[in-house]
Amino acid sequence: MRKGLLVVVSGPSGAGKGTICQALLEKATGLAYSVSATTRQPREGEIDGESYYFLTAAAFEEMIESDALLEWAKVYDNYYGTPLKKIEEKLAAGEDILLEIDTQGAMKVQEKFPDGVYIFILPPSLAELERRIRGRDTETEEVLEKRLGAAVDEIRAGRRYKYVVTNDEVEKAVETILGILAAERHLVSRSGELFDRIETGRND
Repeated sequence: MRKGLLVVVSGPSGAGKGTICQALLEKATGLAYSVSATTRQPREGEIDGESYYFLTAAAFEEMIESDALLEWAKVYDNYYGTPLKKIEEKLAAGEDILLEIDTQGAMKVQEKFPDGVYIFILPPSLAELERRIRGRDTETEEVLEKRLGAAVDEIRAGRRYKYVVTNDEVEKAVETILGILAAERHLVSRSGELFDRIETGRND
């Protein structure tokens, strides 16, 4: 059985990675979303267990102590992290998993899953990035300034990813990512079992 792909999508706040991931999940076959854990407060419309696992700081720190997280980071005074167990089970079962995480978390995941598919989402420009963040009208001015200040550093970190996709149009960006995933599934390095089956004459 083919092992599942670990697909990691990151980008600065306001690049549109959440919108892209949502559209990608609707179009891609066999791709499941990995729900992250966080200690930040839910935004309007977010559902516990679907959007995030919303935890207290104490509960999150307990997961850190028990090594129950693939990665974690403290961002803008809140914890964010990825529960490990379900990811390992789904990948072993051949299911592709989508992680939407920040650049700090992605660098940690790369250390444990170097064969993952790492995709960085760029905005068309910094001016457009600021327009999108301000257009949300969900952040205080202080938090907004922090996000804008961190954007350039996050974009620099994007050079360490395998792929980059500019989000000027969501539909176009999603089609590009679908092409990336199709190519990744056909890499020779991921097809050892297929070669073995053909070479030995097995029909399973």
